[in-house]
Amino acid sequence: MQAQQPVLRQEQRLRMTPQLYQAIRIMALPLADLQLTIGQELQRNPALEVVSEEATDSLDELEERPEEELFGDSSDPGFPSLRTGGDADAKQRFLEGALQRPETLQEHLLWQVRLQPAGAEVVRTAELLIRNLDDNGFFREPLAAALPDADPRTLDRAQRLVQRLDPAGTCVADYRESLIVQIRHHEAPAAHAAAVVEGHLDRLERGRFDEIARALGISVADVHAVLAFVRTLEPLPGRNFESEPTRYVIPDLIVRMDGGELVIVLNDEVIPVLGVDSFFERLGGNGSAGGAAGREARRFAKANLQEARSFIRNVDARNRSLVRVTRSVVDHQREFFRRGPKQLRPLTLRDVADEVELHDATVSRVVNGKFVQTEWGVFELRDFFTNSISGAGSSGSQYSKAGVKEMVREIIEAEPPGGKRLSDSRIAAALAERGVKIARRTVAKYRGELDIESSLER
Repeated sequence: MQAQQPVLRQEQRLRMTPQLYQAIRIMALPLADLQLTIGQELQRNPALEVVSEEATDSLDELEERPEEELFGDSSDPGFPSLRTGGDADAKQRFLEGALQRPETLQEHLLWQVRLQPAGAEVVRTAELLIRNLDDNGFFREPLAAALPDADPRTLDRAQRLVQRLDPAGTCVADYRESLIVQIRHHEAPAAHAAAVVEGHLDRLERGRFDEIARALGISVADVHAVLAFVRTLEPLPGRNFESEPTRYVIPDLIVRMDGGELVIVLNDEVIPVLGVDSFFERLGGNGSAGGAAGREARRFAKANLQEARSFIRNVDARNRSLVRVTRSVVDHQREFFRRGPKQLRPLTLRDVADEVELHDATVSRVVNGKFVQTEWGVFELRDFFTNSISGAGSSGSQYSKAGVKEMVREIIEAEPPGGKRLSDSRIAAALAERGVKIARRTVAKYRGELDIESSLER
């Protein structure tokens, strides 16, 4: 029988301390979340205080506003023209500049249907139908499942009522039905348009005009006229309305040209300068205090001082790491900042991590959710990391996937308004002339990622 004996064994383990967890979390915070975290920490820790409160205006606003506006009469409680009549144009600019939430498709349809001269039951059923539509204006589920207890005649009247509203063609199952509804309600539809869309839309998309003409007994010119008319319709009626809440971002950094050189500015205007409270420093010192209450006060002060100093160090480490990583990105993507998105070069996290002497995971946390303002717009810092394409020859790796996608977009946007649309093969040939050799199927893939339709659909 074997006996169990205690054995001493030495091993190393990495434990996630609260300080380490806080450092990792702060490293990954975008600017807006960092502001919120600082506010929460100021409320929680009495030893942490704001040394100086920075201005809440963005850097661009401070640069663009004239000096007299920055140091105007602060006693004025409101916009002058709203109280005294002022300049009408200034009042209009003020009202137009006020923030508002864009209207959704469902809201746009609901206020219209409530104004229709229809019975109360039809209007109520129409409202239920509208609430069952997706962002494109199509049914989320079949009508029988959405309104199983509705009267069939009332349901049909309500559906036809919604289909006539602006935008026309909603309250249908798919884009084919939407086009048919729009054709029926159009003031001057093309001849045979409904028949072509209802029975030969697939052939129309593939450009088989001769087959459609023979099947319907019409001329090829009539089919071309139908195609031109269908292109004026909207297959997805709801896509011009707001489907997702607008996302506002605050750039963490600004990269701009100054005297021919790229300058990196940390956008710390909205972050207060933090420090530790002097009272807690004195209370947590080595001086003696009488009784148990004094010792407990010192322990409380020391614990909060340690947490406050650790929090300040973590915020500072986050900012310094962000600047270091951004400087490396700017060095690698210098042509992008000078000449635009087409000049984006292949770059990986490992390239930057080796240069700034950080781990790949740390670089990933630093760039995730951080935004940089450039002369070409506001970009997420992660967008500057892109793989190289597999081009032929030794020069293929100098082009990034994102840069080639911008080239594809530029070539398609350069198509003449009334001319022939370029096929994927022609786009691949145009890229080859620029030194980018990729296959036709790769062009089709990039075009799909750019949400650009094929040559026939365009």
